[in-house]
Amino acid sequence: MKIKKAEMKFPKVVLILFLVVFCISSYGQVKNEDQDVEVDEMIIRIAKIKVHANHRDEYIAILNEEAAASIKLEPGVICIYPMYQKENPNEIRLLEIYANKKAYQSHLETPHFKSYKEKTRSMIDTLELIDMKALDKETMPQIFNKIKD
Repeated sequence: MKIKKAEMKFPKVVLILFLVVFCISSYGQVKNEDQDVEVDEMIIRIAKIKVHANHRDEYIAILNEEAAASIKLEPGVICIYPMYQKENPNEIRLLEIYANKKAYQSHLETPHFKSYKEKTRSMIDTLELIDMKALDKETMPQIFNKIKD
């Protein structure tokens, strides 16, 4: 039985929920016990980035370095999960989840984020930031608690 490519596509909501679950493992590694995270206060965003083809590999290396530093060094950064479209590898997507607005603002002021922005400025063709809201506020904290180191 052959499955057509179109039949294998998941709805965007399913993909986003999968990515949220996947990113939650990062949260468990950097959770600050003194910091309560309220789902209503979270900043959830999808960044749509189109990278110039001749800079793709360099951009990805810089992005991965910045994402890893953000997760490791910033307790308020719950998730920065970079990915690319299979059919168009210059189309980068980031799932970003911050504990709250203060954590997001703090992230923007970090040396690793500022370095990322400066180094990649000429590599990016387009950037669109899409603010999101969690649909299931009751389940999200349970998902975070399910991930173990």
